[in-house]
Amino acid sequence: MTTADFLSAPRPDPERIDGLDLDGPERFFNRELSWLAFNWRVLEEAENPRVPLLERLRFISISATNLDEFYTVRVAGLRELAKAGTTTPAADGLTPVEQLVLIDADARRLMQTQQKVWSQLRREMEAEGIHILKRSGLTKADRKYLSELFLSQVFPVLSPLAVDPAHPFPFIPNTGFALALQLQGGSKDGTLSALLPIPNQINRFIALPSEPGQHRFLPLEQLLLIHLDSLFPGYKLTGSCAFRVLRDSDLEVEEEAEDLVREFEVALKRRRRGEVVRMKISAGAPDSLQRLITDQLELGPDEVIEIKGMIGVGDLGELVVDSRADLLWPSYTPRVPERVQDHDGDMFGAIRQKDMLLHHPYETFDMVVRFLQQAARDPNVLAIKQTLYRTSTDSPIVAALCEAAEEGKSVTALVELKARFDEAANIRQSRHLERAGAHVVYGFINYKTHAKISSVVRREGDRLVTYTHYGTGNYHPITARIYTDLSLFTCDAALGRDATKVFNYLSGYAQPEGLEKLCISPLTLKQRLLDGLKGEAAHAKAGRPAMVWAKLNSLIDAEVIDALYAASQAGVQIDLVLRGICGVRPGISGLSDNIRVKSIVGRFLEHSRIVCFGDGHGLPSPKARVYISSADWMGRNLNRRVETLVECENPTVKAQIVDQIMAANLADEASSWVLHPDGRYARSLPENGEPLFSCHQFFMENPSLSGRGSAGAADVPRLAQRPKPAHDAPL
Repeated sequence: MTTADFLSAPRPDPERIDGLDLDGPERFFNRELSWLAFNWRVLEEAENPRVPLLERLRFISISATNLDEFYTVRVAGLRELAKAGTTTPAADGLTPVEQLVLIDADARRLMQTQQKVWSQLRREMEAEGIHILKRSGLTKADRKYLSELFLSQVFPVLSPLAVDPAHPFPFIPNTGFALALQLQGGSKDGTLSALLPIPNQINRFIALPSEPGQHRFLPLEQLLLIHLDSLFPGYKLTGSCAFRVLRDSDLEVEEEAEDLVREFEVALKRRRRGEVVRMKISAGAPDSLQRLITDQLELGPDEVIEIKGMIGVGDLGELVVDSRADLLWPSYTPRVPERVQDHDGDMFGAIRQKDMLLHHPYETFDMVVRFLQQAARDPNVLAIKQTLYRTSTDSPIVAALCEAAEEGKSVTALVELKARFDEAANIRQSRHLERAGAHVVYGFINYKTHAKISSVVRREGDRLVTYTHYGTGNYHPITARIYTDLSLFTCDAALGRDATKVFNYLSGYAQPEGLEKLCISPLTLKQRLLDGLKGEAAHAKAGRPAMVWAKLNSLIDAEVIDALYAASQAGVQIDLVLRGICGVRPGISGLSDNIRVKSIVGRFLEHSRIVCFGDGHGLPSPKARVYISSADWMGRNLNRRVETLVECENPTVKAQIVDQIMAANLADEASSWVLHPDGRYARSLPENGEPLFSCHQFFMENPSLSGRGSAGAADVPRLAQRPKPAHDAPL
């Protein structure tokens, strides 16, 4: 099938859903339930036989940590609204209480399924020589080894805690895991209730000496139960259970905080003490222990989940054994772009030749690091400006900025303190930068700065040239190995001026005027999207080709969704690749006949944000208008964050995005789920053993089109194929 065949292929017949009010709230999917549907897709990858065994283990771990964060932020927020008596419905018409009821039911099913999947994975791991032991399965040699390990590495960090009138119930922090114990002492001592918090500084699974080719692990809680006599001498265990708590982890910061860093440090301490929003406890726990825990934590039945199986499924990621390459994805080394090699590693020379787009992780993120390291050491570089939303602990980005400041260059770093769960790390990074002599600013109190911009000013002869990097992902070398993102390097003067205006906005609050090739939220980005959709609708009404391709993590903004519906009703052909949350109902007769939505969940986390407007020429077309962005189409990104939308005008860059990246994503079958009008996601399944097309595999196997020359549809074989009919997925 050719590209033309794909684009002209008939769309599925639109469905009619009885009773659906096309103007009512039912035209939207609920945000929270859509997120849960995404996490079901993540969990489904843990059951996918085409995924290597230990990668499947990684997927189940991710599904658990995802769910934890969902509860500590989203569910915690809904609980606060419900407690305050708020009945204002979300865009889909559900009140906070109604959403909580539906979330609870779906999340409980998800957690039950996690246990079933873990049981299956455990059996498969045992067949491969990876064993999770119980106390009863230990040999004498094992116990001797564990006794020495316990005394030297575990015992010193434990704090066994009695619970009685003289010893009040201790504070259990967010994600805190503990054993609750019923102990029987001598005739005078009677019974004792106690807690044994399990430190998160110690691995959950202890590796035992094993034969070659074998791996044996013992859960830490099993080790503790073996050595209770060392912790509670003279007492005998009569009953026990494990439990784990999640607390409200959203941060609130006073608008007029005099010292923002200090205020955030205080807020982080408050987060640890947030109200408990969910507790998991071992099924069959002694009644007295369960009552003690729930009473002390002030929990109702809806906040307690009994687990028959493993508590803390997120810890299973520790069992991904690197030495078992046969059970992991085949190793992959990102490429160094040919153009950079042609210039002997000189980033500035490669960028001067023409705009350069890198597709991570297929092309190494080291080029972003090299860009800043080269700038730090180049005597002709005068100034560097950089946004930092998330980065690694020992960040080479921060190190390069510190080096530049120490060399006497003017360095300005915008550090976003409100990057959720990275606040403490960002505080530390800001102090490193300040000690090196960099100017550190924190942006706005009311807005997060989520834009990804790096700007380098270099003296070249008698003029100053600004080299700019715009990205769709964070300046984080670790996550860049598994996130798909785009990096645009340019020395286009207009984009350089635009970047400077944005940095001035962040540091001085002066709204940028006359942005030439850049749109930013909360000022102009959303309107540009709405104008683009209106423009496509006008083309459709005039009989010209009208198409929109977009790739995002999430789409939930009601105004943008209604604009998509209006464009669809006008005849615009819309294809959306949405990894996570989706509020759009595709394929509804009279509403969204021309909208198709798919989600890709696979080896790499799809993270890049792209939008392509045919602009009266259809897609793919060299005359299309193509943008990359840091923003998802959500209210927070479009209205309450500083984000960027960058138009890509270089023909090679546009061809790479449209003919290669977007075409491959639309054609993917191996990791794709298609959204149905009723909210079900269905995936493609292989027929007659025929392999499914994988965009991830394609990009790993084929050289990038960004290095040299031009790109066209012929360079991307099979990419325009339509996915085979999807089979119902077990959601």
